Amino acid sequence: MGTIALPAVAAAAPTPARPPFTVRTAAAARSPTPAPYPLPDELRLVADIRSPYNHIRVADVSLHAAAGHPLAGARLLLLDGPGNIHSLSFPRRCPLTSAYFDVFATLPPLLPRAALSLAVLGFGAGSAARAVLHFFPDVSVHGWEIDPAVVSVSRDFFGLTALEEQHAGRLFVRVGDALRAEALPGGFGGVLVDLFANGSVLPELQEADTWRRIGGMVAPGGRVMVNCGGPCVEAEEEGRDGEAVKDATLRALTAAFGCEMVSVMDEDESWVAMTGPAVSAPVEVAAWKAALPPELRRYVDLWRPCLP
Repeated sequence: MGTIALPAVAAAAPTPARPPFTVRTAAAARSPTPAPYPLPDELRLVADIRSPYNHIRVADVSLHAAAGHPLAGARLLLLDGPGNIHSLSFPRRCPLTSAYFDVFATLPPLLPRAALSLAVLGFGAGSAARAVLHFFPDVSVHGWEIDPAVVSVSRDFFGLTALEEQHAGRLFVRVGDALRAEALPGGFGGVLVDLFANGSVLPELQEADTWRRIGGMVAPGGRVMVNCGGPCVEAEEEGRDGEAVKDATLRALTAAFGCEMVSVMDEDESWVAMTGPAVSAPVEVAAWKAALPPELRRYVDLWRPCLP
């Protein structure tokens, strides 16, 4: 599961001594660990749980937040000390999030027809899976999440149980190490990689060999799409600068697949990369857009080559 880069929450009349606050650094005021910032008025803490892997918090953004608030009515999954957002949902509207999770949902039209399946390494509360299942009824989703407590929270607070029942036979959620996930016979059509720990992209993803192993899970003609993080990411470990970790992750990707086979885009300070031949010819771009719902078509134009 990964972090999200979103506009800052409009907090109610902060005092001069209070630093600027963004939801991606939210920490619950009732947490047993002292919080760096108080919970803003727009957020209501729903759950506060500690597991061997995470400090898990669930918070709701008020429907009555300031006009134009990008998260009004959202439910947030906050993980790790800085409280980065790893999943979000809008229970009263369609499954899109206006964040990088929606970029993941653009991959299905590029899958080989012989392998209409997606692996999600770092399932979180299923934000990407929810959109894929909603818009692409022929695609199956196979998710891996290392923290059983996150899966339990997802079932209790993010409607994962209902999603599994609604898409029985298409959605499979496994508790386990995503880096040890096994591919379907013949490989997955695509692999979505959203693996973070302690507020940072997993160190293993800065190694080319890791990407070669993940690439081996993909069927011929398939692709890998990954959240590489970026400057928005606040790590627990000093020295894990989000921008530097993003750059190291991209270097490992290009070492494994080749610069000409990696494209990148920046969605609200979250960098997403995709392997495979660039989709740049006008006829290819038009076909990709035509296969997407209107809400997702703008992302097609944001991809560019990953230059060394």
